[in-house]
Amino acid sequence: MQPTYRPSKLCRARKCGFRARNKTVGGRKVLAARRRAGRKNLVTK
Repeated sequence: MQPTYRPSKLCRARKCGFRARNKTVGGRKVLAARRRAGRKNLVTK
């Protein structure tokens, strides 16, 4: 059996990165909400 989780930094960045969030209306709302909450990092690194 293969491992079920094969992390790739590129796939993660394209899915959950800052630019990916900014591309959609919902993603921009997520960023706004995180800014409102005073979040140190807006997205995962």
